Amino acid sequence: MKAAVFDGKKMRFVPDYPDPNLDEAIVKITLAGICGTDLEMLNGYMGYHGILGHEFVGVVIKSHNKDLMGKRVVGEINVGCGKCQSCKDGMDRHCSNRTVLGILHRNGAFAEFLSLPEKNLHLLPDNVSDEQAVFVEPLAAAFEITQQVDLNPDWKIGIVGDGRLAQLVANVLKLYCSDIVCFGRHQNKLENLKRLGVHTKIGIDSADEHKFDLVVEATGNNSGFSDATRLVKPRGTVILKSTVASQENLDLTPAVVNEITLIGSRCGTFRPAIEALSSKKISVDNLIDSTYPLEKFQDALEHAKKPGTLKVFLKP
Repeated sequence: MKAAVFDGKKMRFVPDYPDPNLDEAIVKITLAGICGTDLEMLNGYMGYHGILGHEFVGVVIKSHNKDLMGKRVVGEINVGCGKCQSCKDGMDRHCSNRTVLGILHRNGAFAEFLSLPEKNLHLLPDNVSDEQAVFVEPLAAAFEITQQVDLNPDWKIGIVGDGRLAQLVANVLKLYCSDIVCFGRHQNKLENLKRLGVHTKIGIDSADEHKFDLVVEATGNNSGFSDATRLVKPRGTVILKSTVASQENLDLTPAVVNEITLIGSRCGTFRPAIEALSSKKISVDNLIDSTYPLEKFQDALEHAKKPGTLKVFLKP
């Protein structure tokens, strides 16, 4: 199969890469998305070698489950061992022996095909387009916040960052709370949020400090943590979403002094995200940027790195 393969230092196009695991369901990739984690992995995050990509939509071409054959699907990215206590408790994403699609010991979606266990696959409604379906994985990660925190509609909420994930987080939290401010750096991205009814600001000033009950950090860089701790009230909550390939130390003193609750937040279950897209409660169409053929992956990655860029797709 054709694939874009990362050797730990650079990516290269391989026209005859080995086909995926035949013991699992095989999905022919229709479209794959480039996200901030993929870009961080190119900088050394996770020390990964193999095929990147974990946001995808495709068609099942091989499965023991006849109900999946020929169907359009998305897939949860964590695959647990099925034997440890975490897996028995339904926490596959925290299995110490897990593999993660395109991130940890498992080839991902920047290829013609991928494999996943059948239980990881979710059928898509016909009214969710391929482009929209690629957003299911990051949208599920945004919905995970609602599973970790009992949101109060009266809370004042801050979001640090204006990129792809921050935009999805704003869309989700707007379903629960009305007083939301997004702090970003790019006017074109913030315009999307203004249309949603989210207040926006470029930069943080002294009037913003310690005013927010909950702050979500989704910048993709180390500075986001210090910005979040500047914004959150004493005894408030900070949700950490960024995964960053950096050895820079973070100053945790403000979190201690102000008794801030820090919550790491990663993947989420797919069903709420699929339902939100299908019901049109959340629209992602204004987050779509451009599509490149798989062979042009390098151009796609360079475009995705540009500050004003939203979602970039690869099409095998």
